[in-house]
Amino acid sequence: MTVTEETTTSGPGYKWVGTRPIRPDGLDKVTGKARFGADLALPGMLEGAVLRSPHAHARIVSIDTRAAAAMPGVKAIVTGADFPDPAELGGRPDEEMVAANIIARDKVLYEGHVVAAVAATSRKQAQRAAAAIEVEYQPLEHVLTVDEAMADDAPLLHPDLKTRGMDPAPEEPSNIASRISHERGDLDKGFAEADLVVERTFTTKPVHQGYIEPHAAVADAGENGRATIWCSSQGHFAMRTMTATVLGWEPSKLKVIPAEIGGGFGGKTVIYLEPLAVALSAKSGRPVRLVMDRDEVFRASGPTSGTKIRVKVGVTNDGQLTAAEAWMAYEAGAYPGSPVGAGGMTILAPYDIPNFSVEGFDVVVNKPKVAAYRAPGAPMAAFALESVLDELAAGIGMDPVELRLRNAAVEGTQASYGPKFPRIGFVETLEAIRDHDHYRAPLGPNQGRGVASGFWFNAGMNSSATVHVNEDGTMTVVVGTPDIGGSRASMGLMAAEEMGIDVAKIQSIVADTETVGFNDVTGGSRVTLATGAAVVEACRSIKADLRARAAKTWDCDIEEVEWVDGQAQHAGGGETPLSLQALARKSGRTGGPISATASLNARGVGAAFSTQVCDVEVDPETGEVTILRFTTAQDAGTAIHPSYVEGQMQGGVVQGIGWALNEEYIHDRDGRMENPGFLDYRIPVASDLPMIDTVVVEVPNPAHPYGVRGVGEVGIVPPLAAVANAIAAATGCRLVDLPMSPPRVLAAITGKADG
Repeated sequence: MTVTEETTTSGPGYKWVGTRPIRPDGLDKVTGKARFGADLALPGMLEGAVLRSPHAHARIVSIDTRAAAAMPGVKAIVTGADFPDPAELGGRPDEEMVAANIIARDKVLYEGHVVAAVAATSRKQAQRAAAAIEVEYQPLEHVLTVDEAMADDAPLLHPDLKTRGMDPAPEEPSNIASRISHERGDLDKGFAEADLVVERTFTTKPVHQGYIEPHAAVADAGENGRATIWCSSQGHFAMRTMTATVLGWEPSKLKVIPAEIGGGFGGKTVIYLEPLAVALSAKSGRPVRLVMDRDEVFRASGPTSGTKIRVKVGVTNDGQLTAAEAWMAYEAGAYPGSPVGAGGMTILAPYDIPNFSVEGFDVVVNKPKVAAYRAPGAPMAAFALESVLDELAAGIGMDPVELRLRNAAVEGTQASYGPKFPRIGFVETLEAIRDHDHYRAPLGPNQGRGVASGFWFNAGMNSSATVHVNEDGTMTVVVGTPDIGGSRASMGLMAAEEMGIDVAKIQSIVADTETVGFNDVTGGSRVTLATGAAVVEACRSIKADLRARAAKTWDCDIEEVEWVDGQAQHAGGGETPLSLQALARKSGRTGGPISATASLNARGVGAAFSTQVCDVEVDPETGEVTILRFTTAQDAGTAIHPSYVEGQMQGGVVQGIGWALNEEYIHDRDGRMENPGFLDYRIPVASDLPMIDTVVVEVPNPAHPYGVRGVGEVGIVPPLAAVANAIAAATGCRLVDLPMSPPRVLAAITGKADG
């Protein structure tokens, strides 16, 4: 189902944008022909293995590699001593942290922290040699939660870490890396005006993105001081920059070739193996492949943060929100960089609240450094706020959608984090859910319905694209943003719309770092918006070129030439139209090859909103929660390829349901993860879920040539709260700690009955 705001759609309608052609990379992927990160095999290639810390926090006393180096097949071993000191990488703290996370020097800061890596003629030989490396550790006290890390007597991960964002600046180090804040109005006055105030504290656990393909990299370092890397990532330009930093190389010395990617969701925007593979290749003189197993993925790559969030909100009896206060602490893992900043931006953004204060802390703990996970930071924030809004609505006897509608941000509302919203579609998502038959469907015993909304600001950033017209009149679109959610198709559709030719005549490819201009990562819901804008700009340059060539052919002014339906037409009708194919055939006589490149930093990013409704049934004897029905409404701006938009919406919901009900990192007292595999870390599968119903709302982004907003992130923001609100409706119990697993739900029900 699609709801479109016709009045703001540019043009009378599209021929290709909004259609559903077959995914261009689909055939190779379903037949097994597509090459992913671990699929490449080079002549003479060695296999790598990594030795990782068994401790959550320990000092490295010594590393002895002699026995391992003497083992059969071993060709190279690297330790932290083979890499530049992180403190000598230019003085940027973030670069130092990336380098220290790749391989430990004096201390290990989490179980799974790399201590050494080995390259041998087989993977088994490499693994045996890695296990034979002798490391002497001095175990240290560790902290695993924000409460432990923020305590006055907490052991310090980094003895020189002082909190940024504090006034005055602290003189003593701590585990609090930074503080963020947003505030407006008079908080005391706002709460005094409220008829009802609800305050609760919520916690979430670290959860993993759950991508199916583990991290993998192949590196081939030459004697000329250059190296080529093949890897699955969400941005091979970023992989090049970060790898060069860790190695102390110039980025120009590295060429990164993108493999296909078997899922990322933010978790493949960072490096783990690439510098190790390059160092081993340079030392051995042969190509080296490194592949994580699933245990390593869980123990040593970044999940998203565990959090503790306290929210206090006031409302009048007629449904006006008067004040909101939020205190947030996000686990960063072993090094600073949690998504608390995004959590602080998004927690109140859907609503027009006159008085508010948001304070957030980035806290280091002895766990893997966190990585982005689809709208990083926002789902945890929405879980807290949207749960409280549900309680407020019940407390004043108001429909929960109506409460949100009365306070919804609209065009001109100043967002809690600063800017004023342009045209946005939040109200439309609320109305779509309110008017959906799901919202009025009857419920049975032990069943409940929950509603929640969410916001993601989306990203623009840097993109480049090159468009070639081939000699037969077909076109090639060359981009540098890896295709995760169907961007090859969306680039082709926008190019087809611009050029007025069949989308089947356009091939979209993802090129390496030496073939196309710089591109930021595929993330932040930015690719269809930003890279798409670059493709459109390049196509418009080509159309201008084609008009000039037609004018030259006809010996007329370019102003007399129009480009309509894939061909040059003379405005006066005195010339026979020239098709793209005809102009391509004679390009050598009219100026040479037809090609254009566009590079830009995308502006006018369109904010994304989603509202969702969930029905659950709770077994009062076991605490098991069954999702009966789920509907999501989301403002896509314009759905370039509706099937992929719907897929992104459904995928976000499914991941959010898993986060709400089952998923969590479980650590023992020594900081070791106890469930590093998909048997014990439970993600939803198809049999766990109903079909996720989608309502695609289209309120075009006025700043994009085709109205794109970006759709990949916001779908995961509301489900945590929607499920929690449905459980509360079914049981009368408000759960505030995730996941809401059967034991926790049963304990809440039992506690209520006992009380």
